[in-house]
Amino acid sequence: MSRTEPGAPAGTLYITKRAEVATSHHCAVPEWDARQNEAVYGLEARPHGHNFLVEATVAGPPDPRTGMVANIKDVKAALLATLAAYDHHDLNADHPAFRAQAPTAERIAGHVFADLSERISTGHLERVRLTEGDDTVYETFRPGSPLGPGRLDDERDPPMLITRRYRFSASHRLHAPGLSEAENAKTFGDCNNPSGHGHDYRLDVTVRGAIDPATGLAANHQAVEEAVRGEVVGRYHYRHLNDLPEFAQGVPTSENIVRTVWQLLEKRLGEGVLYRVRLAETRDNAFEYFG
Repeated sequence: MSRTEPGAPAGTLYITKRAEVATSHHCAVPEWDARQNEAVYGLEARPHGHNFLVEATVAGPPDPRTGMVANIKDVKAALLATLAAYDHHDLNADHPAFRAQAPTAERIAGHVFADLSERISTGHLERVRLTEGDDTVYETFRPGSPLGPGRLDDERDPPMLITRRYRFSASHRLHAPGLSEAENAKTFGDCNNPSGHGHDYRLDVTVRGAIDPATGLAANHQAVEEAVRGEVVGRYHYRHLNDLPEFAQGVPTSENIVRTVWQLLEKRLGEGVLYRVRLAETRDNAFEYFG
């Protein structure tokens, strides 16, 4: 994959290589007792395992002789060399960086970035994306990267992005009170069906934050989970959206839904935590809002 990015130097392209590792770990601060660790890390405080999908994005201008930013074979070799310390290892026991601190996914992404950046000889490492399971993604960036979310006021390092994926099933009808029946039918087509229709919605919620030096976390994962489940999934799952107060006088288009989701979550999580809300109503249509 390669592309140019707004805000990058002219001629910059990005290439991405990925690989998967199988690891085990548990997140615990050695000085804390089991109760305190479980209160902070939840189930992550217990010994368990993950398949991490690691994506490395390298940036630079293409070489005029080869047409490549970097030889993808070299990027692959560097990535596999970095991940050798993780694949089929218990991180608490086997990785020296985690013998005295909790191996959170945030820290893993940071250590992978630091190690891999020294192995990239052509171009420079721009981003590392770490996917845990199927529904959580951690992203860390080169300082000042145009791919990143910008700085937070109270941090020294670039913020990390954490995306969690949710699903809910709901029905709705697109019908604007201010339009005539004919205008509604023309504007919304089949979506104006008086009986309504529905979707299996996929919701991606992205928050940003700096890694806490004590816990190794860049977000309050429990707070995010409770906010999304309580304010959005619990509110919309198996509901007809037109029956809800926020859409009683408006149109529950995906554009309006994604903005409403942002407002609901921002009230619970506080200003500056949310980075992006993305709503896919089908495999073909997706809508994003950045507040």
